[in-house]
Amino acid sequence: MTQSAPPPQPADGNPYAQQPDAAPQPTGGNPYAQQPGTVPPPAGAFAPAPPAPARGNTGIGGMAVGLAVAIVVALVTAGVYGAIVGATEYEIGYAAVGVGFLIGFAAGKLGGSSPVLPVVSALLSLGAVYAGQLLGIAMIAADESGMTVTTILTDYFDLVTEVWSEEADVMTFLFLGIGGFAAFSAAKKSAA
Repeated sequence: MTQSAPPPQPADGNPYAQQPDAAPQPTGGNPYAQQPGTVPPPAGAFAPAPPAPARGNTGIGGMAVGLAVAIVVALVTAGVYGAIVGATEYEIGYAAVGVGFLIGFAAGKLGGSSPVLPVVSALLSLGAVYAGQLLGIAMIAADESGMTVTTILTDYFDLVTEVWSEEADVMTFLFLGIGGFAAFSAAKKSAA
């Protein structure tokens, strides 16, 4: 077996120094500069992207769509929140935040950046959380009395609101406020 001789070392002993048969570095000492024989990138390849189009509908039509969707979402989330309250027999703060967030997000996303939408979303959230609490009370009463929820809400609505006002405490109003705040914030952030 024969051994090959090691490559010749430069006089200064640095094995990484440029060897005489190595390719010369580009002028200016930049190792990343254009090498001979390569194709340059096309003109404008690194140009900045054009600005994104404006988001959201800012006109009256966009605001009307945002309001309509927010009303539908408020009705649906009020029903879901009422079902949660009726099933658990507790008011759940995270659910109130979810109601507000969904209403505000839908209004802002589809309605654009109208300054009216966050305020209307907060008001709709207050109404949805309140309606959900009333629905929850009616569901609890329906379970205890054997009547239907519809009968309790139509025939005994004054009694349901009376029970709500008697059982309302600081937490009840806190949940209303948190839901309204979540709706306001979500409408502003999703429109931006």
